[in-house]
Amino acid sequence: MFSFFKKKPPHTEPAAPEAAGDRPDAQAPVVPQPAPEEPAKSGAMGWLRTTFGGTKSDATPAQPAGDAPSSDFAMPTVAEPQAKPEAAGDRRGWMDRLKAGLRKTGSSITTVFTGTRIDDVLYEELEDALLMADTGVKATQHLLEDLKRRVKETKTTEPAAVKGLLAQALTDLLAPLQKPLVIGEHQPTVIMVAGVNGAGKTTSIGKLTKHLADSGQTVLLAAADTFRAAAREQLGVWATRNTVEIVSQEGGDPAAVSFDAVSAGKARKKDVVLVDTAGRLPTQLHLMEELKKIKRVVSKADGTAPHEVLLVIDGNTGQNALNQVKAFDEALGLTGLIVTKLDGTAKGGVLAAIAQEKPIPVYFIGVGEKVEDLETFNAAEFAQALLA
Repeated sequence: MFSFFKKKPPHTEPAAPEAAGDRPDAQAPVVPQPAPEEPAKSGAMGWLRTTFGGTKSDATPAQPAGDAPSSDFAMPTVAEPQAKPEAAGDRRGWMDRLKAGLRKTGSSITTVFTGTRIDDVLYEELEDALLMADTGVKATQHLLEDLKRRVKETKTTEPAAVKGLLAQALTDLLAPLQKPLVIGEHQPTVIMVAGVNGAGKTTSIGKLTKHLADSGQTVLLAAADTFRAAAREQLGVWATRNTVEIVSQEGGDPAAVSFDAVSAGKARKKDVVLVDTAGRLPTQLHLMEELKKIKRVVSKADGTAPHEVLLVIDGNTGQNALNQVKAFDEALGLTGLIVTKLDGTAKGGVLAAIAQEKPIPVYFIGVGEKVEDLETFNAAEFAQALLA
């Protein structure tokens, strides 16, 4: 269906000698995962296409002596997928789910255009609907001014046609958020994922892991949410299900777990290392400081890492989601967002608020609990689905 991410050919860099004081004291062991039956390849969506050109070697890369896995660890193998043409039915299926997920948000907006006149009353009602959808004051004013300009330039006289012009205005506003996640510029690509409790952070990591693994990418998970046993167990389930490795430690130092995961990812030539951090509110300053520490320690394991710092936000939280984006960006320097649960209450307009006030790329959006309900963000399709 869509291209899930872009991939650049990896380039190798000489490993810098590890300084004595760089590595955290705690040692996070690699937890062996049983090798279940290989999961069925996800053919429902074209998450990856020929952007991943080339063939992986079947040979296991040589392991540095100090970082080799224990002898009882079964190194998983991931079958090389065959490129599949994009299916029209896959695209329609995703759009149907997206439209259904955004219906609670869009219905309050589209009813504005059922009248017979384009007048101040229509614009006032539209303003109220956009604000109720958590589009935010700044984005709402921007959209109204842009819409009025388009109506004047096109000499539109039918309210129903104004809806199409609003879709164009919304698409242009959201366009800066549309950007692919690049995998392969570094090996491994280290992705640090943050978010508040309940936003769907660990589940989103699991879905991303599945699509990466199904696309032939080798993934190593870092269970750096060491304070919540359920988070480690949940991530472990995804690791087992997708036959990927995981670095975990009960009650250990999150920074140590992250360091060991990145070091192991480099030694074993993994394509991606995904670091799951503990959920916390941006007002919990001591915990935010811990996130900063994880980022610093990761950079000690790999001087170029983390290559991506993602924040998972719950689309149902409206303007609070925008506040989270601002706070986490200030603390960590975000490179991308994953917006989940857009199938909930009428809050889908928050993406417009983010585009207007904090235009950080939205890599993925989610409209449900299933793996196929997480997709790449496309501005035009989002606007079309919202105003369907």
